[in-house]
Amino acid sequence: MKTFEQSHLLNTLPKQFFANLVAKVNKIVEQGYDVINLGQGNPDQPTPKHIIEAMQKAVENPEYHKYSPFRGQQFLKEAIATFYEREYSVKIDPAKEVAILFGGKAGLVEVPQCLLNPGDVILVPDPGYPDYWSGVELARAKMEMMPLERENQFLPDYNRLPEDVVAKAKAMFLNYPNNPTGATATSEFFQETVEFATQNDICVVHDFAYGAIGFDGKRPISFLETEGAKETGIEIYTFSKTFNMAGWRIGFAVGNPSVIEALNLLQDHMYVSVFSAIQEAAAHALLSPQTCVEELNALYESRRNVLIHAFREIGWDVTAPAGSFFAWLPVPKEFASSQAFSDYMLEKAHVVMAPGNGFGDYGEGYVRLGLLTSEERLVEAAKRIKALNLF
Repeated sequence: MKTFEQSHLLNTLPKQFFANLVAKVNKIVEQGYDVINLGQGNPDQPTPKHIIEAMQKAVENPEYHKYSPFRGQQFLKEAIATFYEREYSVKIDPAKEVAILFGGKAGLVEVPQCLLNPGDVILVPDPGYPDYWSGVELARAKMEMMPLERENQFLPDYNRLPEDVVAKAKAMFLNYPNNPTGATATSEFFQETVEFATQNDICVVHDFAYGAIGFDGKRPISFLETEGAKETGIEIYTFSKTFNMAGWRIGFAVGNPSVIEALNLLQDHMYVSVFSAIQEAAAHALLSPQTCVEELNALYESRRNVLIHAFREIGWDVTAPAGSFFAWLPVPKEFASSQAFSDYMLEKAHVVMAPGNGFGDYGEGYVRLGLLTSEERLVEAAKRIKALNLF
C-alpha cells in the first residue's frame, strides 16, 4: 500500500506526551495487574439525568436533523448570557460576545490561529495544558513561557518577564483553577492581569475549564468579573467538567467582541456548528438548578481530603489543591526526575501518575494526580505507595 507523506505542518506539531503514558499503562494492564489510574483528566461520573433526558427529547425534533445555524443556536447564546449574569454578575451580549465551540479544547487551539501571524509571540503558562502548544504551532507563532512556581502560588509574576518579550507579545493564556497545579486566582491577580494586558496591548485568553470546582468554601473567580476584563480578552468555558459532558463536545467563548468574531469567522470555514440537540441539552444544563454541580464539587472535595490525608499519613509532604480535580505533588528527592518517579510508581505500585515534565519545564519535580476514582481506590493507592517505604 502506498504511503503518502504528511505535510510539514503535521510533522512540526508537538508530540503527544500522554500517548506514551497510555502505552506504558496498557502494557502493565495486559500483564494482568490491577492498575489505579490517577494520571487521567477524564471525568468518571455520568452526565446528570435531567440533561440526558433533555437531549433524548431534543433528538426527536426534526428541525434539529437539518444543519444547525453556522454560529450556533440563539437560545444557547441567551442561556450562556443568563448563566454568566446569574453566576458571576457579568453581562454578556448574546449576539456579539458569545462563540459556540466544539468543546473548550477546540477554542483554545483555534484562538492562536485567529489572533497570531507567523512569528508572533504568545505568553504561555509553564506548567500548563499541553494543547495550548498545539494551537500556537498551527498558527506558526512563538511561545514565551511564564513560570508558575509554588513560591508565587503558581501565578505568573509579570514583573519577572523580560521587557523585550512583553513588548512582542500579542496574547497570553491563563488557566484558573489551574491544570495541573490546582491553584486558584485572586481578584487582585486578575486586576493586575487586566492592567498588564492593557498597558502592553495583549489579548488575555482565560481557560475557565474548572470554573465550577473550588474547595474550602471558596468559589473560583471568572476573569470577566474583573473591571476592564472584557476589553482585554475572552474566557473559554466547557461543559465537560461542570456537567460531566466531556464526550458531548460542547463549550463556548465569551468576552471581547472582536475576538469572538474572529473565532466565529474561523469556525464558519470549518464547521456548521454543533448538533442542535446537544445545544438544547447544554442550554438546559445552564438554566436548570445547579444542584448537580454542587454535588459534584462536594464529591471532588471529599476525594481531595481523603487523598491528601492518606498521603500525609504515609509521610508524603503534600499540599491540598484549592480547585480543579487535580493534585500537584512533589517528587521525592531520591528520584532524578518526575518521569523516573512516575515510571517507578507504575511498575512497583501499579499506580498511574502523570509526570510533571509533560506540562512544561517548570513541571519537573512534580506529578499530577486526578481525583477521578473512588475514595476507596485513592486509599488503596496510598497503601501501595506506603509499602514501597519511600517516605
